[in-house]
Amino acid sequence: MISLRKITLENRRAMFNLEVAEEQRQYVASNLSSVASCYVLSVNGGHPYPFIIYADEQPVGFVMITYGITGYEEPSLAKDNYCILRLMIDKQHQHKGYGREAMGKILEFIRTFPAGGAQYCWIPYKGDNTAAKKLYESFGFRDNGEVFNNESITVLEL
Repeated sequence: MISLRKITLENRRAMFNLEVAEEQRQYVASNLSSVASCYVLSVNGGHPYPFIIYADEQPVGFVMITYGITGYEEPSLAKDNYCILRLMIDKQHQHKGYGREAMGKILEFIRTFPAGGAQYCWIPYKGDNTAAKKLYESFGFRDNGEVFNNESITVLEL
């Protein structure tokens, strides 16, 4: 069973050791970089929500959700909406359905509106990442035609 858990002193090293396959590194930043980004966002008025993705008691992935990214160049719908900025499943745990199940849990969390109300959830992704696009579309995300920092923007109405 998949769950999203906060990063703690006890589980942080396990999260830092999670990695995607070599050919996927072009699509997602390291978890260490993502946690550093969470700090920068939080001290600049953003609302980051980093979680370790667990399958039962085993860390298998990482997700970074943000709300209302401000003070940066951003896509047109970034303000007052949620973003799944990073999502990864460790190379040893891929192709087991964990990404799909995690996406369900992520959207369930977002729909609690922990930082405030929103109309949309958006995800930036590299256009040639067909596996990610297929996953996002299966949950109802649709590209809005916007490209930002060489990434396509896909959107789900909440």
